[in-house]
Amino acid sequence: MIHLYVNYPEQTPCYRSVSEALSSLPEIELLPQAFPAPGEPQAEPVTVHIAPGIYEELLVVERPYVTFLGEDALKTVLSFHLGAFEAMPDGSRRGTFRTASVRVHAHNFTARNITFQNTAGYGHTVGQALALYADGDRLVLENCRLISSQDTLFTAPLPPTAAKPGGFTGPGEHAPRINNRQYYVNCFIQGDVDFIFGGAIAYFQGCTIFSKKPGDRKPPESPADEVIYGYATAASTPKDLPFGYVFENCCFDSDCPPRSVYLGRPWREWAKTVLLRCSLGSHIHPAGWNDWGKPHDHFYYGEYLCTGEGAAASERAAFSHLLSDNEAALYTVQNVLGEPDGWNPQVTCSPQSPCADR
Repeated sequence: MIHLYVNYPEQTPCYRSVSEALSSLPEIELLPQAFPAPGEPQAEPVTVHIAPGIYEELLVVERPYVTFLGEDALKTVLSFHLGAFEAMPDGSRRGTFRTASVRVHAHNFTARNITFQNTAGYGHTVGQALALYADGDRLVLENCRLISSQDTLFTAPLPPTAAKPGGFTGPGEHAPRINNRQYYVNCFIQGDVDFIFGGAIAYFQGCTIFSKKPGDRKPPESPADEVIYGYATAASTPKDLPFGYVFENCCFDSDCPPRSVYLGRPWREWAKTVLLRCSLGSHIHPAGWNDWGKPHDHFYYGEYLCTGEGAAASERAAFSHLLSDNEAALYTVQNVLGEPDGWNPQVTCSPQSPCADR
């Protein structure tokens, strides 16, 4: 095990930045991404101990078995400020997938007690702004915060093709589409439009999903008496996968007006998203889900024993599902994330109940 220390002066050597620490690692042969991730380390595991502070730097992790370890997510912040509308040197726009403050392109990455942040601004002024580009199998985030506006967290892989030419321009455009599995426990994720999106199988347990009111933006035109401020999720689950996004015991909270945010919409037509025992605030639109013009018999949206003002089933979209006890029993962490190699992610804490005081 290699231990690296950032801004811990009592440790030798002591690195001044996370990028400096990562660049100190000995070079290894980076094997092509494959699924599932190798069960045994293909490189010596690395823990990067990051002292409290705000680290303004672009970070890329391409080595497997790396852990970012902070002391307190509120105090250890990895931050940058790129937005999709920015002009590149050739005059083109930066685009969504070149904005990430932190990009992980490696298997078996773990982060604990860290904030991943993009401070570019609101989506309607700067475009998409990723805090974390998570492209890896068996990825775990524990007690972390992910903060931005539009497209905060990208859970790779990308869909097979872009809807428009150049839509996927960026470091992962030609990368193999890996069936990544990712586990987020006791995390706080904030954004406004499609701020959790992508094709990974991702399990969110004990997390707060906070829909942020998008500044002074005038809401887009919508049906009479409706003001839509955002969408929490936009899954693009590959067609052949049995699971997509699962939220268990999560708190969907917001500072948006009532009935103004959808739980999700399908970025691609086979999207799958299920909520189990979640607390849904009054900001959730009565329909719950938006079809984004996709065929209703392709995507899957389901809920089970959800509570709160936004959980009423009486006006839910007809294409959504209320799960039975037997159906809900399939959505355990190990069942969702365990195939094909029996992966059962280990964390250092128990999942919380973030909305227990409601």
